[in-house]
Amino acid sequence: MPQIFRIAGYLVYFWSNESEPLEPIHVHITDGVPSANATKVWITESGRCLLANNRSKIPERVLRDLMAVIEARSFEIIRLWHEFHNEVRFYC
Repeated sequence: MPQIFRIAGYLVYFWSNESEPLEPIHVHITDGVPSANATKVWITESGRCLLANNRSKIPERVLRDLMAVIEARSFEIIRLWHEFHNEVRFYC
């Protein structure tokens, strides 16, 4: 489970086993133990974020702030995804 970064006590990460075929690029966010059912955010080709779900029940304001940081670091995240998975597909 590659950890991308921590911010305000939340872990932003992706799974090493992201299904076959590989899902479009996304990150998971949790303030606890990483799990496949954590909050999921898609990253678009333009570097924007789209909320897939908020299963971690992160408060709305906090989630908006976290997504802003993810957007600001999206090109780094895309690079890390590609280095790890050797491919990148986008949700949109």
